[in-house]
Amino acid sequence: MAMVMVSGHAWAKPPKPADLILTNGKIYTANASDAVTEAMAITDGRIVYVGNPTDAKAFAGKTTRTIDLKGRFVMPGLIDGHMHPQSGGLRTLGCNLNYERLTQAAFLARIQACLDAETTAKPDQWLTVINWFQQDMIPTGYAPTRYDLDGLNTRRPVMVRSSFGHSILVNSRALEVANITRATADPKDGKIVRDDKGEATGLLEEGAQGLVRALIPPPDAATNLKAAQIALKIMNAQGITSFLDVYTDPETLTAYTAIYKARALTARAAFGVLIDSVEGYDVAKAVDEVLRQKKQYEQAAFGSAPGLRIHTAKLFLDGVIAAPAFTGVMVEPYFVNSGTADKPMWRPGDHRGPAPYFTAAQLETTLSKLTAASIDAHMHADGDGAVRQALDAIDAVRKELPQADMRPAIAHAEIVDPADFARFKALNALPVLSFQWQKPAADTVEALRDYMGPYRHAIVEPAGLLEIYGAKIVYGSDWPVDALNPWFALKVGLTRTASPADAAKYPGRLGIDPGLSLTTALKAMTINAAYSLRAETTTGSLEVGKFADLIVLDRDLFAIAPDDIAATKVLMTMVGGKVVYAADK
Repeated sequence: MAMVMVSGHAWAKPPKPADLILTNGKIYTANASDAVTEAMAITDGRIVYVGNPTDAKAFAGKTTRTIDLKGRFVMPGLIDGHMHPQSGGLRTLGCNLNYERLTQAAFLARIQACLDAETTAKPDQWLTVINWFQQDMIPTGYAPTRYDLDGLNTRRPVMVRSSFGHSILVNSRALEVANITRATADPKDGKIVRDDKGEATGLLEEGAQGLVRALIPPPDAATNLKAAQIALKIMNAQGITSFLDVYTDPETLTAYTAIYKARALTARAAFGVLIDSVEGYDVAKAVDEVLRQKKQYEQAAFGSAPGLRIHTAKLFLDGVIAAPAFTGVMVEPYFVNSGTADKPMWRPGDHRGPAPYFTAAQLETTLSKLTAASIDAHMHADGDGAVRQALDAIDAVRKELPQADMRPAIAHAEIVDPADFARFKALNALPVLSFQWQKPAADTVEALRDYMGPYRHAIVEPAGLLEIYGAKIVYGSDWPVDALNPWFALKVGLTRTASPADAAKYPGRLGIDPGLSLTTALKAMTINAAYSLRAETTTGSLEVGKFADLIVLDRDLFAIAPDDIAATKVLMTMVGGKVVYAADK
């Protein structure tokens, strides 16, 4: 009997015919050796061969479909390790400022246009405005208040949401409806911003947002379902084949469950359940709620098709370090101007941000119980003080449970004290970073530079520095904090420079961080992110036995200048061997 040799393996007869063969491409596998090959065979949604076109022919049968890639670049599908896709989908349906730089007049005109368009709205019906780039108003430093909104032609309560998600601006009518007065106390985890007379300015930070947001009716089931469907289409068009919705709710889980049951899920879906540090916080009760939602909503995959998983708990340790919030917890104080506007003299003040949202004991106990329950903690920590608290808690739990397979994530880490750089590798703590923030921009220059002081500002957004010290970098877009564009994010991760449109205002690189190499950044967006989702054995690289989750691009990322990566277009997205997106020809 004749023997057939394929990549060193011998069969007495040819292997089972493949459903699909991709050939004549440049296929970046993201495997341990960063191999690049030319052909791939797929059967039942899994990869059965990766290698050369000649050997791939052994997998061809009468029903096998073959795609000639004609030299196109192929890589694993992107895995987004930190995003809010339901919010992203919902935001396409509302009054949207689109992250744009706006003057006072343009800001108010856009909101007035939304009000005018809703001709049947009742006087008590809220208008919610989204994607306000709070830190980049024109002129620089302009901070609107409720009095700006009060000039709109409406009696309706108005809420404008900062794209960062950590503050909102409301008009006087909204404050009245929410019963927020000068006598209203700040909540434990938030701030009602006040003027020098003690009156609320309309800006509500962190937990204080809840005083208003609790009054706004949530989207109905049909709207939530539509938003989830929109989000999946947006993700697939950008090449995202797996994601972590890091802060979910039962309404979102219900929508995605409906899509799953209809076998219409087009990305592998993972979800994180919030653990909130409320008054009277009960650790056992909080962890039990995560497990309850996991039992109720987790859904096994249909073969190679996507499933729905819950293996993560989301914890907020602080807010954001950027002005005007200063709600990030810092090791050393924020700087303040002890001089004048004309002759500034920036020196350390006495404010290190709020008290950590969890006490050290609460955080350690929570992480311990989550680890024992096989749930990974995903901790929002923006300031270096919050990052250190997260690392300290991870260290304590690793000593308590040394054999546990613990994969804790620290999201954002926009500033890390150099004394803590090496601790990420030592503790296997995963920094989940939004590469698009690693550039000069309003939120990293005007909103940070003076307040951090020169030394700390030089090391903000420390992806490259953490990589030097061995951290396993994971990419997370944080969409819809920014528009979803992982290719622009990838360009920034390599160059740490602004877009061409912003380069005149924000020239050069951000800080002293060296940035990431292309392979390091791609692995952060593929196999490392798969590891953070406990999916590295089935996704994240193009290897035999793994799901055929892949994308075809319009350019070879390894053959172009880093600046050109931002313009990358996805031509095809495949999940489990099924095409879920194809660009218009």
